[in-house]
Amino acid sequence: MLVNLYQGIFGWLERVTDGWFLGLTARFLFAGILFMYFWNSAMTKLGDGFFGFLSPTAGAYAQILPQITEAAGYDVSQIPFLPYGLIVLLGTWAEIVIPVLIVLGLFTRAASVGFIGFVIVMSVVDVVGHGVAGATIGAFFDGNPSSVIVDQRALWIFLAIVLVVRGPGVFSLDWVLGKWFGVQHEAGTKDSKSLA
Repeated sequence: MLVNLYQGIFGWLERVTDGWFLGLTARFLFAGILFMYFWNSAMTKLGDGFFGFLSPTAGAYAQILPQITEAAGYDVSQIPFLPYGLIVLLGTWAEIVIPVLIVLGLFTRAASVGFIGFVIVMSVVDVVGHGVAGATIGAFFDGNPSSVIVDQRALWIFLAIVLVVRGPGVFSLDWVLGKWFGVQHEAGTKDSKSLA
């Protein structure tokens, strides 16, 4: 009796949330927790004026390539564009474009894979390039859930994994474009298909 009640309640919950809830919730949490963090960080990397997105600041170089920038005496004109300037430029653009795509639910799965890669690279740069200490890095199963690198970024990556696996849900531009281009959507079923 109790087993049937338990299965009935949670089976009903799974059915009514399938196809929309996880994707929408993951994107909402991303927007509420991470979007402005990445947006503000990207804005510190853009040069002056309308075409500032084409000329990252010295701060962008220092954040993305700290050791190379330090070796150049923080004179970014001494750093070759290929490959270093291109890395900084693409990293700056990624910090803007990827979060926007995730929040809008546009090419969500691809953007989420990109976000996972971005966070991994960002973490490696923090550890290797900026030399953050052990307490900031943290560790799994250490009993302290407040480290910036392992604990926080594992949760960031988990949000992206949800979007990669489950998609953005029906409240997304992927779903709208899928309808526009005739991609079959079956919200509320295990066979849901998504454009991205």
